[in-house]
Amino acid sequence: MKRVLILMSLSIALFNSSCQSKKEEKETKTKLLVTNPLQKDTTIIKDYVCQVHAIQHIEIRALEKGYLQKIYVDEGQHVKKGQPMFQIMPMMYQAEMQKAEAEANYAKIEYLNAKMLADSNIISKNQLALEKAKYDKAKAELSLAKVHLGFTEITAPFDGIMDRFQVRLGSLVDEGDLLTTLSDNSKLWVYFNVPEAEYLNYKTVDKQDNMKNVRLLMANNQLYKYPGVVQTIEADFNNETGNIAFRATFPSPEGLLRHGETGSIQMIVPLKKAIIIPQKATFEVLEKKYVYVIDKDNKVRSREIEIAAELPHIFIIKNGLSTKDKILLEGLRLVKENEKIEYKLEKPEYVISHLDLYAE
Repeated sequence: MKRVLILMSLSIALFNSSCQSKKEEKETKTKLLVTNPLQKDTTIIKDYVCQVHAIQHIEIRALEKGYLQKIYVDEGQHVKKGQPMFQIMPMMYQAEMQKAEAEANYAKIEYLNAKMLADSNIISKNQLALEKAKYDKAKAELSLAKVHLGFTEITAPFDGIMDRFQVRLGSLVDEGDLLTTLSDNSKLWVYFNVPEAEYLNYKTVDKQDNMKNVRLLMANNQLYKYPGVVQTIEADFNNETGNIAFRATFPSPEGLLRHGETGSIQMIVPLKKAIIIPQKATFEVLEKKYVYVIDKDNKVRSREIEIAAELPHIFIIKNGLSTKDKILLEGLRLVKENEKIEYKLEKPEYVISHLDLYAE
């Protein structure tokens, strides 16, 4: 009987010890990690939708009316300045030039004869001046005929790339008809719109230091290998959008980009006294971001926040939090609204510097 009592006592002691151990283990497991938002100056990379323009992009139009007799180039071809591109049937203008040339020669002979007679005092100086005027007029008409004849051959005004043809060989073109376009892609002008507040930051806070280099994210999500420089800002804001246009210049030694392409400009945007929290501390409900804030009674309460920017593992907060708030860092799925918890407060500097450790 005594042996039985001893065994029962041992069993009860072991049971109580086990229960106490499980209770302590449970308490240990429910002690969750909490931290504060961190405030510090930082920078983010801001994307702006942009459009690529060739530094020169012009329309090539017919200067005279006539049939398109020759096409010397092809679509997409690189052409050099002065290289022939199109020829409009020149026969009529050649005939006009020959006529003007003959009239100029005739007027020259008349003028030279009149000069000899005037030198011999046979005719008056007024008669000589009249013949000189006729000769000058004939020379002017010859020059004009040469210009018209020159208009029948269209040459490249600069080095560039041909676009598609708007006419075909043998087409009847009128003066001013569009033949093609020509682009000089040796440099690129990339235009993008910046909101007013960010424009003011660039101009006043950073004194344009952040504008020295910008990057272009191309349509295939690859970064263009050459950095660009913002050199021009338009004079006026768009009253409808509240934006102002910036222009960045990019080199294009390889000719990869073409006029009319799209992409995104990436600029470094400074943020003064930014509120930073780990992404891990947030959850989403109906496309809105929330965190659990620990109140003075150690109860968790959800709070909606507004995100200003996103970086790897962290969010920069626009509205909703201050550095005095305590936010739940882990166990967000284990707690309920208004539930009282035990927690361990970790310094935000340590948490932010070890985000890879805490990231899920």
